[in-house]
Amino acid sequence: MAPWEPDPAALFSRRLGRSAADDKLTTGDKTCPDIWQLSNGDVAVIGRDLTDHYAEQLPKGVSIAPGERLVVIPGIMLRNAKKDIPDA
Repeated sequence: MAPWEPDPAALFSRRLGRSAADDKLTTGDKTCPDIWQLSNGDVAVIGRDLTDHYAEQLPKGVSIAPGERLVVIPGIMLRNAKKDIPDA
């Protein structure tokens, strides 16, 4: 099996959960965390880039490859998205 690669041709399909504005996690500007399903089924997460902060604190067996970033979103956003994410 080939390793996963993102498809830059995939389009934003639907928001998972509620918007940051719905959860009152924004001051109304356009810089908000978000979770989106892409047209190919992959998921895009918009959050704060904390790669440099966590790089030296990763648990054993966890790594961040070149070209990857560790982003953080408010926990409530993922909990609210749970209803939109199918069980495995």
